Amino acid sequence: MAFEGLSSRLQNVFGKLRGKGKVTEDDVNEAMREVRLALLEADVNFKVVKDFIAKVKERAIGLELTKSFTPGMVVVDIVNKELTELMGGTNTKLAKSNKPPTVILMAGLQGAGKTTSSAKLAKLLLKDKHKPLMIAGDIYRPAAIKQLQVLGEQIGVPVFTLGDQTSPVDIARQGLQLAKDNGHDYVIIDTAGRLHIDEALMTELRDIHEATKPDEVLLVVDAMTGQEAVNVAQSFHSQLELTGVVLTKLDGDTRGGAALSVKAVTGCPIKFAATGEKIEPLEPFHPERMASRILGMGDMLSLIEKAQSSIDAEKAAEMERKMRTAEFTFEDFLEQMEQVRKLGPLDQLLDMMPGMGKMKDMKNLKVDEKQIGRVEAIVKSMTKEEKRKPEILNHSRRKRIAIGSGTSVAEVNRLIKQFDDMKKMMKQFSSMMGPKGPKGGMKGLKGMLPKGMKFPF
Repeated sequence: MAFEGLSSRLQNVFGKLRGKGKVTEDDVNEAMREVRLALLEADVNFKVVKDFIAKVKERAIGLELTKSFTPGMVVVDIVNKELTELMGGTNTKLAKSNKPPTVILMAGLQGAGKTTSSAKLAKLLLKDKHKPLMIAGDIYRPAAIKQLQVLGEQIGVPVFTLGDQTSPVDIARQGLQLAKDNGHDYVIIDTAGRLHIDEALMTELRDIHEATKPDEVLLVVDAMTGQEAVNVAQSFHSQLELTGVVLTKLDGDTRGGAALSVKAVTGCPIKFAATGEKIEPLEPFHPERMASRILGMGDMLSLIEKAQSSIDAEKAAEMERKMRTAEFTFEDFLEQMEQVRKLGPLDQLLDMMPGMGKMKDMKNLKVDEKQIGRVEAIVKSMTKEEKRKPEILNHSRRKRIAIGSGTSVAEVNRLIKQFDDMKKMMKQFSSMMGPKGPKGGMKGLKGMLPKGMKFPF
């Protein structure tokens, strides 16, 4: 995950402060020295770091600290607020033209992920009940037009192209006219990139800009390029007047400095963050949530939003009832797994939960997607009756399931045992919580867990 190194460094610094009843000016100075080093190592722009530390120290050394009962927490709160401001303060929404269609020009260097980001943005607009059109304006990169067409087919969004023999300016102009004629309310223009910024690239972009008068000029930058991403943003902004930035590959092994520097250096808000190669909708960038995650406070709002958009509330309520009454079957288990997987990679979900970064077991946890696949294969190899009545699973049935799922009898036995343990635990937990309130509290809960109990994935 992005910011992993920075996040653990900052959490260590503030862990020391939280434990102090009184925080002196020396304590603040020492903490800020460590914060400064952590930010520089995360590839945050030097001037940005200098200004950030100055602002935090100015607020931390003074009345706010001396009047507080928990001075350590006040410092963390100040850093959280300043980090949020550094990244833009609040989420900046996509522009919307008073007279449709809204035109979005995608710019950036080659390899930053413009074409994929265009499709992800189109999918987001489609999800919000809009009618987008993508225009294939990159006539230079081999297969760029084909890539956009394939992505368009995958998500169900039309792609306008005139091949690679027509000028990008004419393609953009004619594509825009088609959008007006066919009632498309958003137009996304995918443009060519270069390995570096040159005059030919900028001239072409300015010509497309002049011909289409875009409402948004979004620069797509690769977060993994670190400080170079900020330099690229600065160069583009000086010549093209950007309205926003899309940061790609934020889930990569990146130090995250670009996300913390780009707004401060260019003045352009980060509007979206993209993770992975899959064509999932772009995620709106929320500075306050990102700051919270960096400081180990989690991002429950994003997690809740993911759950609300992906999980069926009625099914969830019925599942909760079945767990309470021990009616939970392998059919329900399979459905539950499918609902959870809709939320995205499990290790990314864990990152959003408060305090997970501090828990050593969770920090080193690598969710094995292959193991989840094996569990699904085992359950899918059961008959309907076997899923509903696991007690009928004798040796010959288990052997058949192992062959059908490409696993071993030992793996099938282990899953059935873990499933049985989980059901018992849930039944005990619901009876302990009972209508009259907790019985035995946490001690009772601790004592009831089966020895060596593990969840089935």
